[in-house]
This record gives sequence, structure tokens and C-alpha cells, in this order.
Amino acid sequence: MPIKSIPAIGILLLLLAVAAATAENNKGTYIVHMAKSEMPGEFVDHTRWYDASLKSVSGEAEMLYAYTNVVHGFSTRLTPAEARSMEARPGILSVLPESIYELHTTRSPSFLGLDQNAAMFPESDSASDVIVGVLDTGVWPESPSFDDTGFSAVPSSWRGECEIGTNFTKSNCNRKLIGARYFARGYEATLGPIDETKESRSPRDDDGHGTHTSTTAAGSVVSGASLFGYAAGTARGMAPRARIAAYKVCWIGGCFSSDILAALDKAIDDNVNVLSLSLGGGMSDFFRDSVAIGAFAAMEKGILVSCSAGNAGPTSYSLSNVAPWITTVGAGTLDRDFPAFVSLGNGKNFSGVSLFKGGALPAKLLPFVYAGNVSNASDGNLCMTGSLIPEKVRGKIVLCDRGVNPRVQKGSVVKEAGGLGMVLANTAANGDELVADAHLLPATTVGETTAKQIKDYLFSDSNPTATVLFEGTKVGIEPSPVVAAFSSRGPNSITPQILKPDLIAPGVNILAGWSGAVGPTGLAEDARRVGFNIISGTSMSCPHVSGLAALLKAAHPDWSPAAIRSALMTTAYTAYKNGKVIQDVSTGKPSTAFDHGAGHVDPVSALNPGLVYDLETEDYLNFLCALNYTASQINSLARRNFSCVAGKSYSVNDLNYPSFAVSTEARGGVVKHTRTLTNVGPPGTYKVSVASDDSVKIAVEPQSLTFGQSNEKKSYSVTFTAGAMPANANGFGRIEWSDGKRVVGSPVAVSWV
Repeated sequence: MPIKSIPAIGILLLLLAVAAATAENNKGTYIVHMAKSEMPGEFVDHTRWYDASLKSVSGEAEMLYAYTNVVHGFSTRLTPAEARSMEARPGILSVLPESIYELHTTRSPSFLGLDQNAAMFPESDSASDVIVGVLDTGVWPESPSFDDTGFSAVPSSWRGECEIGTNFTKSNCNRKLIGARYFARGYEATLGPIDETKESRSPRDDDGHGTHTSTTAAGSVVSGASLFGYAAGTARGMAPRARIAAYKVCWIGGCFSSDILAALDKAIDDNVNVLSLSLGGGMSDFFRDSVAIGAFAAMEKGILVSCSAGNAGPTSYSLSNVAPWITTVGAGTLDRDFPAFVSLGNGKNFSGVSLFKGGALPAKLLPFVYAGNVSNASDGNLCMTGSLIPEKVRGKIVLCDRGVNPRVQKGSVVKEAGGLGMVLANTAANGDELVADAHLLPATTVGETTAKQIKDYLFSDSNPTATVLFEGTKVGIEPSPVVAAFSSRGPNSITPQILKPDLIAPGVNILAGWSGAVGPTGLAEDARRVGFNIISGTSMSCPHVSGLAALLKAAHPDWSPAAIRSALMTTAYTAYKNGKVIQDVSTGKPSTAFDHGAGHVDPVSALNPGLVYDLETEDYLNFLCALNYTASQINSLARRNFSCVAGKSYSVNDLNYPSFAVSTEARGGVVKHTRTLTNVGPPGTYKVSVASDDSVKIAVEPQSLTFGQSNEKKSYSVTFTAGAMPANANGFGRIEWSDGKRVVGSPVAVSWV
């Protein structure tokens, strides 16, 4: 029968059937989790069992990776039907489709007090024995931040290697950059072979992000560093004596979970001490989240895992990487700025920021136009590629609205159309947060409030004119820090009873090492090459904490990951020296624990915290029981048979976390938490103090704890009684223990559900 005679509904059903059949035959990558304890006796090696299980459902499928440390299982390519068949086989816990993660795109040491207190941190061999593993876009080994002058031999504990590949040899590693690997099987299985004309199939960083994060964490000391003269001075990572191991897992098309798991597997084998991951994906249960799964295995080996919180702020419930065994880091600002002023024809000047370095604008006011009025596109105000009319732009300064396409690309579009300069205007989505960029033409970014005033002039004057004036680098900016608008916020959508982020660290306008393969903007048309770049994101705040964790690990080799995180959290500060709470730049109001977690990191205080909240693997397993995870789900995550005791009452509230997130249903609701403190300082008596708003009453019992020796443990309970629900359904408080010298602080966040 001719197709034209088929009724419309028949055509639709036919198309749906074809689409369904196509989808059913299309292969995708899956992570297969196996119950290792159920391996039949005839197999002496688990990889042979994996292979036999795979061959039983697909004669042609091959393993991409067989995992040893992070997962009992493997990754492979299967059709949906084959995946379902695999999941039904004996010994299979789960067959999960692969996820794609994305990157969360120097004054920091002095701002954090490390310059004045360097003597407090060990510069002996213990500092250089610590190894920081960074999962990112790879590494540019020629960066001076990887200079190994003065370094001793590679630690004997190191079991990694320097993997060769495109534009990368073993000689690219040294006593500072002691290892470099790359992982691309999962990426290539989905997207095909890596185009080596665009990126190196090796650990080499052609993007810049990986070099920036690794040098932020542990870059060597480099004098005379700057970006085009901006932020000039000495650049150094947080732990400049620590060693660096780079694991390239992110490519042009993203970061694939099968590759991330393989890198984590190797990093554990290699014997790193700290892992830094400035990447994240969607929010899912921990037994489905590859980063959470890999981080659990790392935690068991004594490796602290630091992850970025995400750049989806200031929206609530926007966090990534919220597992309690991960240290989740949000972003704040430094006390440094790069002012660039907009001078208008009406005589008014408005402050913005810029990292432009190049030919100056003519020494006169220039015609000033709004992009939306010089474009034929409906979204012309955004300065999208090809949207501006050259005849209406040439020789003028253009005001573009922020959003959708990259900020620096907007300037490139203006330049391509013949514009001489740009004013980039924040909208409500970004408020008055100012992030500096190395624009390709004279340009500055202004906040939403300023943008409205500039637009009032632009739309009301018959002959508007403007120019942009660049002021270089300014320090001592107040208030600082403030919480970055882009920094992802709580509450925690997976487990609301665990407060995230854990803390904030510098993440705005951070100077660190850069790749020689790409310009500072990352745009293809940017031919400039720099040794250092200034960029922003929780991608930048995460390695600050990774490096600080390395410092604490060097000073306290016996501390667990939980103890190190506790020290960083309980000594973090939430107020400026004048007593006012750290500001949220997105609102201009005081930030809350859902924005800053425990507060802004203070590494000098963290060195000697007095008391810590410690955690062991069993505590996390009990936490999984409290989440009502099945035995199979726990096995997928923790790689063991662990049965929750029938009839036992497990409570998420009892996880020994350094912060408190309380969920209550109504006024008068009572919630009880228990905690245990471990003494890591001298003997002493700590007394408790509590503070809260009117929405919650906090009672601690007992009110003092006396410690007579090191590593002694003492427990206490906290009762939260809900008052009247606030307008935003959130209340906040703080619990502090002090011996008169040290303060061990914990934030409290209360939500009405």
C-alpha cells in the first residue's frame, strides 16, 4: 500500500515504532556493578568473571575498563536489551547508564594568611611527601608552576606513572609533576576517536582548566607572575611543596563517568593523598553517582576528596557533589579587583571590571548604542554570533546584555561587526556580581544596578556617547570575601539532613597557570598566549581547599579525611572583623549557611582546631542504612556485603558531621542530633555557646566537655525545638565549643517541610 494512503495516525505510529526500534538497537555505555562475593569458584580472577558475564549477553561487546578499587565491575557498550539481560544475570547488582559531567568553570595565599604564617606549616620532607591528584583536562608541563627546583626525589610511596601520548613524553614529568595519565575509552566509545588536530590524546592540557586547577592547589612559587600585568606578583599554590599527579578525564565533548571512575581507580592505586575534582553532573542518589562512588573508595583509603559545589547559583537546591564523604566547596571573592570605568556623555562615571590589555580607545567619547537596537535578531541584545549589523555598529561602543553565550564571545562579536568597545551588562540572573575577563577589545562588565542607570541614559539621550577607562589592579577591596552569585546553594536535594556546601574558598578572579595551547579567553580566534590566566568558578575554589587539605595532611599525617574536613569547617569564619555576616553578592544581604556552609576557610586556624568531628567507614555505612538503601544499593556503592540490622533504628541525624541541617514539620517540632568530638589539641575544658534566630530553640547537653588526653572522645546531644516558621521557611543558628583559645564552630540550618 502506498504510504500516502496510510492515515496520519498510522504514519505517526509507524514513525514511533521505527524510532523505538532504532533506540533499542543503539548502543550506549553502561557501568556494570558486580557482587564480587558471588563470583563462582571456577574463576580465579575477577576480570575473567566479568568477561564471561559480558560474553553471555553479547558476543561482540568488550570491556572499556575493568575496575578494581572504586567499583567491583566494569564498563562496556550495550544495547538497552542487552543491558536488561545483563542486569538479570546472577551476581549483577546494577547496570547503570553512563553520565556526562562538566567542568565547573596570586593573591589567594596572602588573603588566606598563608604568607605571614608560612612558618606554621611544615616545609620539611613531610610537606613534599603529600601527593595531590587532580582530575581535569590534563596538564601543561612547561608551566613554571611545575618547576621542581629544590625538590627531593619522588616519594617512595608513589606508584603512578607518566603516560606517553600526543605531544607528551615521560620527560614531561619531574619531581614536582610526578605523574600524568589520560582516560578516553569512554569518551571515544560514545563520540568516536579524539580529533588530534583539536586536542591531544595524552595528558597534555589543550584547554587550560586542568593546569589552572592543579597549580592553584599545589603550584610551585613563581615570581613575576601576572596576566597582561594584572594581579602582578608571586604566584604559588596552596601547598607549593606538595607533588602533583594529573589525570585527564575531560575532553571537548565532556567528562564521561566511565573515564572518571577509571581515573579514580588508578589514583587510588597510585597512592595519592588528596583528590581534587572541579567537575560535576546532575543530582542523583549516591549509588548512581560515579563521583560519589569513587570518592567512597578513596575515603576508605584515607584520601580526602574535594569537589566543586557547582556554578548554578544563586538558585536554591543547585548543588553538585553532596555526598557526606566529599568535601563540597563553594566560591567567594578575594579583596582584589580590576576596575574599568564607563564614562558617559552626561558626565557620570560607573565602575565595572576588566582584564583587557591592548590598544586604547580614542581619547574622546564615542557613539554608544544598545545591541538590541542594532540587530535584526530577536535576541540581538545578547550579541550572539552574527547578530549585529555592521553598518550600525562600526566605530561605536556597544552595550550587550549578559546571558546564553560566553561573555568574552560577545566582545568578539562586537569586534567582528566593527565595534570599538563593549559594555557588558549584568541582568537579574547575575545581579551586581562582577567577574573580570580578558576581552579581545576594550570592554568592561557592570552590575545590574549600574546597568540600569547606564541604560536610562542610553535610551533617553538623543546622541549617547561613552568611553571605557582601565584602572589596573586594586587590592584591599571591602567587603571581602562575599559569596559569589554563581556559587551553587543549598539545601541539599539528595539528603537535606546534611548541610552543603561544606565551606567556601576563593573562586573569583583567580590567577594561576595556563595552557600554552589556547588564549586566555579560550576562543578559537584568540591568538594570545599567556603563562598565567585569571578565571572564576567553584572550579577555582575547590583546588584551594584541596591544597589546604594537603597542608593539613603534611602537618597531621595520621588525620583521617573527615578530621581534615572538620578542621577546615569548624575553624571557618562567617563574619567580617566588624562583626557583620559575610555578604551574599547576589542579594547584597547577609549570606546564610545554605550559601556559605560552615563559612570561609581559614587555614591558619585549621592547623590547630582543638577538636574534630571524625568519621569512619562504618559511620557512612550506617548513614546509608538510615537512607533506607537496599543491600544491593549499598554493595554497588561500598563494594561489600553489608546488611542493615533488622529492627535497629538508624538516623541520618546521628552522622557525626561538623554541621547541622534540621528538618521539622511544624511549630513545636522537636529534632534531636548526637555528635562526638575528638581531642586533637592539649587537655582542656570546652564550654558550649549557642546562637539562633527566633525560629528555633537550641539546647545542648552537656554544656561542657573536659578532655584529659589526645584522641580522647566525648559525646553530646542537641535538641532543636521549632518556633514559628519564618517567611522563607528557613532558620539559622550556630553552636560553638571553646576552651578560651580555640573555637570549634558548627552552623545550624533549619528547614520547615
